[in-house]
Amino acid sequence: MTAYEPSPITPEPLDELRAADDAGRPCLPFTVVDGGDPLRCCLRGSEPGELIALVSYAPLRRWAAATGASPGAYDEQGPVFIHAEACAGPDPEREGYPFSRPGALRAVRRYDARGLIVGGRLLEIPAEAEKGFDAALDEAFADPEVALAHVRAVEHGCFHFEVRRG
Repeated sequence: MTAYEPSPITPEPLDELRAADDAGRPCLPFTVVDGGDPLRCCLRGSEPGELIALVSYAPLRRWAAATGASPGAYDEQGPVFIHAEACAGPDPEREGYPFSRPGALRAVRRYDARGLIVGGRLLEIPAEAEKGFDAALDEAFADPEVALAHVRAVEHGCFHFEVRRG
């Protein structure tokens, strides 16, 4: 059991992204051939034959709109894979952190209640991935100013998931 709850992209923003992404581009669905694309709507890899889309997503902008924060220049957008149609979301029986392949590099960015970056760290996912993520998130939330953390892939800068202060 993970110490923190990774949050997927929730249904309302997903519906908006399926119409037009956060860069204003239309959603262009395609059928998965090989599978494994990290789906941010259900926090699992895609499977062959599924209809998915690669869209631009601005997670901090959406959080800021809901909380009244003003992240200024830290408002960024990047690519994420989602199901092209509504899905059931994460499997409630899912264990561990999503997309946690040992050896992969992740950036754990920390944001305060204003939406400003107040730190971060590089995480090379260890063999015991859950312990590695727990330690990185423990470190992040040890700072009382941290309101949320974003986990991103270093290689492509993709947003993977968010964790909010409990």
